[in-house]
Amino acid sequence: MPRPLRIAVADAEPLMRHWYEGTLRQLGHDLVVLACNGNELVEQCRSKKPDLLITDIPMPGIDGLAAAEMLREEVPMPIILVSARHDAADIDRALQNHVLAYLAKPIKQPDLATAIILASRRFHEFRMLEQQADNLAKSLTDRKLIERAKGILMYRVGLSEPDAFKRLQKISQNKNQKLADAARSIIAAEETFTAE
Repeated sequence: MPRPLRIAVADAEPLMRHWYEGTLRQLGHDLVVLACNGNELVEQCRSKKPDLLITDIPMPGIDGLAAAEMLREEVPMPIILVSARHDAADIDRALQNHVLAYLAKPIKQPDLATAIILASRRFHEFRMLEQQADNLAKSLTDRKLIERAKGILMYRVGLSEPDAFKRLQKISQNKNQKLADAARSIIAAEETFTAE
């Protein structure tokens, strides 16, 4: 069984909200937000920071997809839509808002349990891939800085490429800096000397 999640639910129908309360408890999850409209959902999610969001689309105030869009950057979490609506425009909006599961009402407990597991796992995988992409981008940026700093040392001091790299390493060690930070210092100094 997956770990218990702190779940936010938004649905305009009182019977559905009641169903979610009982069903999520039976599935071993904590219901930390139970909203009847999009505005309430956004406000409560900002303060309670749930692990997963289950929302309908049509609700008073802002709809579930608009609420999910507002929360996406502030409170990143997997999103499951549960709605009687499933037209092309809603599906397109769901894709744009990174919705990970879309269930058509009426739903059953096993359907919801499966959607929660899949959405949670996929979200975690996407976050890991984003982190890897960020790390690769940072490594590439650092590599470019190091190459530029080596070029400056080769030009200014007349060093070979291996010797320029060793000098950069020594500067990094002496200043107790990362190699990329030492490279930034060299580049900044070069820009100071070459500024008109």
